[in-house]
Amino acid sequence: MWDFEHEPLAGALAERYRIEWMLPSECADRLAARTADVGLVPLAALPYNPDLHILPGCTIASKDFVRSLLLVRRAGRALADIRTVAADTASRTTIAYSRIMFEKWGNSAVDFLPMAADLDFMLERADAAILIGDPALLALEERANRDERQEEELVYHDIAHEWRMLTGLPFVSAVWAIRADAELRGGLSSEVIATDFTRSRDHGMASIEALAAEWCDRLPLAEHTIRSYLSENIHYVLDEECKEGMRGFFTMAAETGVLPDYKIEL
Repeated sequence: MWDFEHEPLAGALAERYRIEWMLPSECADRLAARTADVGLVPLAALPYNPDLHILPGCTIASKDFVRSLLLVRRAGRALADIRTVAADTASRTTIAYSRIMFEKWGNSAVDFLPMAADLDFMLERADAAILIGDPALLALEERANRDERQEEELVYHDIAHEWRMLTGLPFVSAVWAIRADAELRGGLSSEVIATDFTRSRDHGMASIEALAAEWCDRLPLAEHTIRSYLSENIHYVLDEECKEGMRGFFTMAAETGVLPDYKIEL
């Protein structure tokens, strides 16, 4: 979103777009309700919104360790023996990936319990916990302190890395999507919209230092942590490998009954 927040292009873009900030799951709901035209949409929402078209160029993905998606379990409880997982309710897509992985780990009976993102609270009520986004990054930063405080050994699984090890595919979390009638409603072609977002992505990737400096004042994370996360953990280009990863995800999600059958068009 660099160009939408920084000059010299923010003013011109503000004449073409009205930006509203919300969770990706809310973006999908707004598109489905026809109260938004373009949104950053979680992959798991696409089968339920067949009228959406994926904009080329941009994605939120990871090709190995992502650090902001964690499955945390007690060391004495093997993956195949886990029966309940306290799941951060912020991402349906991460839960869908996790359900597929538990199938591959030979544990299809695991029950996901929606819960607020508090690791201690979650592990009091379930065998394992899933943390997403800032709570996951903070949990990694606080890992040594927690181990000493709680005097119990935990295993922290990076979900994107585990997915890569199981399938050989990148972990694709979200894409920009546009409603089929948005071009008529807004007067902009999908090609122009894709160009605006791709250019903004490129300018943002060239401004990692500035982004890290901005966000270390907004988050309780060190600047170097934010910098490495933005530059090493997240992949922003919807390349052929990510497209193959999306196809593989939807195929496995349908085979395991995690999501309805969905044929992606790219």
